[in-house]
This record gives sequence, structure tokens and C-alpha cells, in this order.
Amino acid sequence: MMRFSKKLELIPPYLFAEIEWKLDQKKQEGIDVISFGIGDPDMPTPRFILEAMWEASEDPSNHQYPSYFGMKSFREEIAEWMYSRFQVALDPQTEVIPLIGSKEGIAHIAFSAMDPGDVALVPEPCYPVYATSTILAGGDVEYLPLSTENGFLPRFEDIPAEAAGKAKILWLNYPNNPTGAVVDIGFFEEAVRFGADNDIIVANDNAYSEITYDGYVAPSILQVEGAKDNAIEFFSLSKSYNMSGWRVGFACGNSEIIKALGTIKTNIDSGIFNPIQVASIRALEQGDLILEEIRAAYRRRRDNLAEALRGLGWNVMKPKGAIYLWLPVPEGFDSAGFSNEVLEKADVFFTPGNGYGPSGEGYVRLSLTVPDIRIEEAIERLKEVF
Repeated sequence: MMRFSKKLELIPPYLFAEIEWKLDQKKQEGIDVISFGIGDPDMPTPRFILEAMWEASEDPSNHQYPSYFGMKSFREEIAEWMYSRFQVALDPQTEVIPLIGSKEGIAHIAFSAMDPGDVALVPEPCYPVYATSTILAGGDVEYLPLSTENGFLPRFEDIPAEAAGKAKILWLNYPNNPTGAVVDIGFFEEAVRFGADNDIIVANDNAYSEITYDGYVAPSILQVEGAKDNAIEFFSLSKSYNMSGWRVGFACGNSEIIKALGTIKTNIDSGIFNPIQVASIRALEQGDLILEEIRAAYRRRRDNLAEALRGLGWNVMKPKGAIYLWLPVPEGFDSAGFSNEVLEKADVFFTPGNGYGPSGEGYVRLSLTVPDIRIEEAIERLKEVF
């Protein structure tokens, strides 16, 4: 009998891989399912980004092994973008590192920060990788439950002293996946103080910083005075620039944390294909040309879908950030049961909220990365059934 790591017994199958498998089964049965499951932008990567990629790919030198630490020009553009967007000054040599998608860095930082017995403070419901990477690194997870009562924000004063004493890292994610919750700079100031008081790395996953609505502008945790003493922030080009398949993102912040993350990266993976980095530079330079159009599309979908769901008697809030609706399930259902009911009766898929952590029970998540015409069709299907 084959023997594997005991760590594998502690983690469930990856949520979105399970979703993909389930929907593929329906497709093989000839069933047309409208899926609100995975937050994968349906809009095309902008033409000016594609052209930059094509131009760079014609240079033979760009087909050699890329730098582990990213192209100098890409790191410099990241630093320029962070200053232009947030007024955060960064050293592109020591405080910035490109990533093969932000998920890669989020997973690897656990291996650079944690030893067996160390604790990661993980607000949940959450992106599953915060917890699973901790477990794979041999650490323990202390969940910080998020709820409507606390505005889907962790209460630092409620964190057990024992857990705080063992903690090496505190995870944050605002604008939030899956709840859509947002924060102001005051919350980040509180988080940075908590991290400093307890000698904890504060890691903010800011993947949705550019996807916001109704006048809200997402801050960076690095805007807080003293944040670079103990904080790191992750960004992704996937959602903001419709580049999810390109696998490119970056982390920035405290130079020691960046160096530790780089040590893991250089021993486990390689750098990003240079033409992708060149295209990413173009995205950061000229992204304002298309960001408002992208935001407008998601805002329109948010409004249409939320109003239709309310019309069915379901209580759903309109988030000010990210690309999801976080829907409380109707009375008489749990998360999985309601998701299955919608799938079997309407051929529409909502992601069960308990896949994002224990506090996600009682909710389903709907991604807005579905074309408008398919959203309208899904609404009609739901009206017929519910």
C-alpha cells in the first residue's frame, strides 16, 4: 500500500478543483449549467497587454530562464505603481518580489515563516490557501470567525492570548473574498499595532484592490506608518486586468519577509516568463485605460443579480469591493443543501459557503465573472423554480 504524508490527511481536496470536477460531470451529461462558482474573469485580456506580450516573445533572449527575482524593470514598475496608487515608497531591489500568481507567494510564505507548533491566525470564511498552506508547512491554524455582527472583520481583542503568543502570521484579505467586506485605513492601523505588539507578520492579500464600487477606494496596509516593520502585501493582476491564466502577481513590504519568501521561491520554483513580465509592466502603466470599464461591468452585474435575488426573497447585500455576492441561504437549508437544490432544479451553481471555513456555513458565494446574458438566463431559471 502506498504511503503518503500525514499532512495530506489534514487538508480537504482543493475547493475549486472539486467544483471543476462536479461541473465537468454535468457537462458530460449534456446539461447546460450556468456556474457562479469560480472567480475567473470572463472578459478578455486587453489588447495592449497582448501586444506587449507578443512583441517581447519575438526576442529570443526572453526565452531563456528568467530571473528568480523578476526583471529589474518589472520590479521598478511595481514600485512606481505602488507609489502612484497608494503613495507607498518601496525599494524595488529589496521590498518587491514578482510572483507566479499571488497564490504561489501566499502558499510559500507559510514555509518561510512557520515551524511545527507555530500558529497562523486565519480569519474565516476565507480563501482556502491561507489555512492549507499553514498545515502543509507543519503549522497550526487558529480561526478567527467572521460574521455579519462584526462586519466580517476580525476582533483583535478577542484573539486568545495563547494563540497570539504562538502566532507567526496574521492573514487579512480586504476587499474580502468571499464576503465582499471592505475596510478603511483605521482597521489596518489596528492590525499593524497588533502585529507589532505580538511580533507577528501581518499579511494582507489585496488581490481586489482595483475592483471597488460606489466611491470606495481600497487602501494598502503599507500606507500605515510603521507597516513596513512587520507587514507584507500580496497583489494579483488576475482580476484587475483579466489576466488570471497568465499567473502573475507580486508581493511587497518588509525587506526581511521579502528575502525569506525569496529564499523559498528560489529553492522551489523559477521566475516568470519574461514576456509575461513585460506585458505586466504595460498593464500597470496603462491599466487605468480599462479599469473603469471592468469596474462598470462588475457593478452592473452586481446590481442586476442582487436585485433579482432580493426579488426572490433572498437577503443579499451589495458589496463595495471584490467580485462576489455572499448570500445567506434560505431558511431550511444548509450551504451544501441549498447549492445542490439550485444545481439540480435550475442547473445553476452557487459555491457552498462552508468551503471557505466553518463560519461560511449558512451562505453561498456567487461570482460576478459571468456574462450579462448568462446572468439574465440564470435569473429566469431561478424565478421558474423559486
